Amino acid sequence: MTLSIIPIFGIGSIEPDADLAKIINGAANTQGTPIETGDCLVITQKIVSKAENRLVKIDHQDIQGRRRLIESESIRILRTRGELVISETAHGFVCANAGIDFSNVPSGYAALLPIDSDRSAQRVRSAMRSRQGVEVAVIISDTFGRPWRAGVTDVAIGVAGIAAIIDLRGELDANGRELTVTEVAIADEIAGAGELVMGKSTSVPVAIVRGVDKSWLGEGRARDLIRPAGEDLFR
Repeated sequence: MTLSIIPIFGIGSIEPDADLAKIINGAANTQGTPIETGDCLVITQKIVSKAENRLVKIDHQDIQGRRRLIESESIRILRTRGELVISETAHGFVCANAGIDFSNVPSGYAALLPIDSDRSAQRVRSAMRSRQGVEVAVIISDTFGRPWRAGVTDVAIGVAGIAAIIDLRGELDANGRELTVTEVAIADEIAGAGELVMGKSTSVPVAIVRGVDKSWLGEGRARDLIRPAGEDLFR
């Protein structure tokens, strides 16, 4: 299997109630890389939040105001250090500052996570099918840090049309031994792959990942990636 990762340029500024499917499809056509059936679109959370009008006014110098906003978007505060807050959101994500983005948004605003990222992904997927005539998978990505690992990487916070996890339990490894615990977070891996061509400062909020295994396509949700509390050894 060979994957191609294609950045989509020319998306431009996204306004509230923007038709993301139309904008993404138009930009892909303009640059000569039309979206094809079987592609997986990786879309950054920020433009989804902008299109869904998830921007709130905030004085970036008001530390207490920032903290109140973070707490309002959290169901549990896990750790704080200075201005950094690690919290759990209503989606079940454990991340910095409840996933609120204070950068690359209009001055005086912050971008909140989509209310239901899986539904957001499905909305784009359905629009691509009904109005553009292509059957694609959609992953909404966001940047997360990781315990015990330096640096950040993109992960899937919204999934539609592709499995979030590939369960290999019961299959055999290269030596013929049965796999008993292997579950691959394929949606996270694709989100990270897409970020390689999108970057953090290149104004490329969407990538096409082409050539994904057809067996991965189907029903999946980002919430499938949330480990149940009873199975989490670190809570």
